[in-house]
Amino acid sequence: MSDIIKHECGLALIRLLQPLEYYQKKYGSPLYGLHKLQLLMQKQRNRGQDGAGIATIKLDMPPGSRYISRKRSNSPTYLEDIFNEVYDYFSPEEMSGEIDFTHLKQNKPYIGEILLGHLRYGTHGINSIESVHPFLRLNNWITRNLVLAGNFNLTNVHELFDELISFGQHPKEMSDTVTVMEKIGHFLDDEVQKLFNWFKAEGYDNQLITQEIAKKLDVRRMLQRASRKFDGGYVMAGMIGHGDAFVLRDPFGIRPAFYYRDEEIVVMASERPAIQTTFDIHIDKVKELQPGNALIIKKNGQVSEEVVRHSEQRKACSFERIYFSRGNDLEIYNERKKLGRLLAPRILKEIDYDLENAIFSFIPNTAEVAFYGLVEGLNNELDAIKKKRILDLGDKISKEEIDSIFRLKPRVEKLAIKDAKMRTFIADDHNRSGMVSHVYDVTYGLVKNEKDTLVIIDDSIVRGTTLKQSIIQILSRLRPKKIIIVSSAPQIRYPDCYGIDMSKMKNFVAFKALNMLLEESGKEHLLDETYHKCKEELKKDDRDISNPVKDLYDIFDYDVISNKIAEIVTPKNIKPEVTVIYQTVDNLRQACPKNNGDWYFSGDYPTPGGMKVVNRAFINFYEGIDARAYT
Repeated sequence: MSDIIKHECGLALIRLLQPLEYYQKKYGSPLYGLHKLQLLMQKQRNRGQDGAGIATIKLDMPPGSRYISRKRSNSPTYLEDIFNEVYDYFSPEEMSGEIDFTHLKQNKPYIGEILLGHLRYGTHGINSIESVHPFLRLNNWITRNLVLAGNFNLTNVHELFDELISFGQHPKEMSDTVTVMEKIGHFLDDEVQKLFNWFKAEGYDNQLITQEIAKKLDVRRMLQRASRKFDGGYVMAGMIGHGDAFVLRDPFGIRPAFYYRDEEIVVMASERPAIQTTFDIHIDKVKELQPGNALIIKKNGQVSEEVVRHSEQRKACSFERIYFSRGNDLEIYNERKKLGRLLAPRILKEIDYDLENAIFSFIPNTAEVAFYGLVEGLNNELDAIKKKRILDLGDKISKEEIDSIFRLKPRVEKLAIKDAKMRTFIADDHNRSGMVSHVYDVTYGLVKNEKDTLVIIDDSIVRGTTLKQSIIQILSRLRPKKIIIVSSAPQIRYPDCYGIDMSKMKNFVAFKALNMLLEESGKEHLLDETYHKCKEELKKDDRDISNPVKDLYDIFDYDVISNKIAEIVTPKNIKPEVTVIYQTVDNLRQACPKNNGDWYFSGDYPTPGGMKVVNRAFINFYEGIDARAYT
């Protein structure tokens, strides 16, 4: 994605199922769990640019002993800082297992059986250390302590906040993270209190009651009660002080969650390859946590996947497949290739099958796999053309004709390379745009001046800013006849409210194109009509609310909007013609059949909260309010 957007966070949870001495003897280090957590987080570092945190819980510690430890960082080198600081607690002898293990557990932090890690990609502008997960809700009752981290955005924070107030709480702030923490914490307290009252009436003493609560606590019921009104995309991982742990996924499966278990360990992560690499296991052994389910790990080591909320029609985020997740997941790799492959017929038509005067490349590196698919698709199309031409020759076949046919192949080159060292944030506004145009270096001498067409694939185009200020400008210096920018994702038309930082409709280049087309065709009055429709939609019951903005887009053909986008992203005073080609929604669904959460492209939101957000976002645009459409 050439336009940088913030997206979905990363999670990692480890539960060691054997006594800690087992890992020291088998793997040679008492820090086995920490080492594995570090690798899990390192392999998901793409999911966090704003900070990271870890927390651990030790089991069966005596009263008065520290059993919960946490470390967080929002520095530019957050992962390195966190684990360096953690390892600083241990001498070389302790790290190698030469010191008595019982002493280590009693006296050193982070030697725990349950470990939770989080990588933060904030959708708010705030990036203080207080915003970094995991969060703690502490209590002197061990069964009431809660450690929580999540990859989530909820659309109805105000409703959940008001419910907390109705419980008699006084939350310290209104954010989805704090609200979720207090909501789960409230029902944890309630479940614990009910068990306490029951055992007390049976004559148990208080210390024994605590032990029985740890055994009998129904984590599934607690999560059912807490999440009943959650609207949004979420995966939440939590640890309870006495040793239970859980991972909860939303009923539409919007956010990703995978896990693996054997006799030694239970591990959960946001991305499947992170688990495969960290534990050297085959893809078949890694399970996907099903939508609406919770992975529950009791203190005694019992592991189960249980239904918490009724699963809905699967709407897993398609941006995970296009861009967010690392492409070394086999399914994602193949889906990205297919996204590129499906674009080949449209591109060949656009260049009038003139392969001799066309060069194919990609920007940025996240579009590389889709580019491989595009090249594969081009070759498949060309094979059919070659076959027909050979058959058409009949008995007139000759070496020259065959040579001519076999020369028909795409010219594939690396035309642009991002200069990772280029920094623009210290420049003043006047000079910054000029520096942005030099973020990429180009390979000179490959392009036939004023003859070649450059076909450049990007994984998606959100705002078009980088295209206009950088990519198209630098490509024009190669003096091509034409530049075709191809997006492996469809036009981004609607805001996201389930985690991606795409909440302001006015920022989308597709929406800008729509507004220009309405103005040029004398249909600006439809904006006013849609504004009033959106206001009326917000008055409706959740079951009836719809998205009237879709009607505006339906006025114009898909390619008409793409052509207007091309005008918008074309810098002034450049010579080459610029064309923009987008993937279609139908092709996206064909390439990613199991991950069809495509509301930002289609406007079809899976939850009522999403429908409210798109209406609020249009109202904000119309009223000139520069704010997110959800809290």
